[in-house]
Amino acid sequence: MKKVLAFSGSNSAQSINQQLIHAVCKLKHDLDIKVIDLREYPATIYGIDEEIENGIPHSMIQLRELMLGYDGFIVSSPEHNGSMPAFLKSTLDWLSRQGGKIFQEKPVVFLATSQGARGGASVLKHILEIMPYRGAKIIGVHGVGEFDQKVIG
Repeated sequence: MKKVLAFSGSNSAQSINQQLIHAVCKLKHDLDIKVIDLREYPATIYGIDEEIENGIPHSMIQLRELMLGYDGFIVSSPEHNGSMPAFLKSTLDWLSRQGGKIFQEKPVVFLATSQGARGGASVLKHILEIMPYRGAKIIGVHGVGEFDQKVIG
């Protein structure tokens, strides 16, 4: 059975993207899915001065090691001003500083949801453009708008 790691890129305790991850993962009985909360892997906002002064945070090393043990990923991203939130971007930046591609050329499904009717379409467009360079073999993309949220909720 394929092992899949699932998480949202939100740092909100009330994250609708984390709720979406849980809802989607309940539907996939043919996979061994582990859902994590990225808030359990805290780190300061990435910056080269921070890295030089303090090194890579232990939490980011732990997250990288965890990701290496999985066959694929499901990631749901909030949309902040048409792009991914700083929290997710910073996490990906820290992961990238450890060598190799973040997603290791493994299958990734990207999801997004937002309060608007477009369901995170802008962040998904951005993700589709940049994540292949980070080793994401994108096998699915889906945005969930406000109508879908009422159906899932």
